[in-house]
Amino acid sequence: MYRAGAPVERRTIMGIGNIGLPGLLLIAIVVLVLFGRGKISGLMGEVGKGITSFKRGINEGQKELEQEEAADAAKDVTPEDEKDKV
Repeated sequence: MYRAGAPVERRTIMGIGNIGLPGLLLIAIVVLVLFGRGKISGLMGEVGKGITSFKRGINEGQKELEQEEAADAAKDVTPEDEKDKV
């Protein structure tokens, strides 16, 4: 039963909600010890390359869509009054 002024109990899922800066630093140190600096820097380089190629793919896709729209607009050059006659 809830009483005015009583502390409210907070529940977190598996205790993950309370990670602060010390917890993150501890996790970073453990990962660094387990994998080593070389593997982590190589992994981050691969992640960067993946992000770059993803952005490049999005830009190329947008350019293709713009070219298709421009081509579709250029195809039909029949005047409006001529379209009604056909």
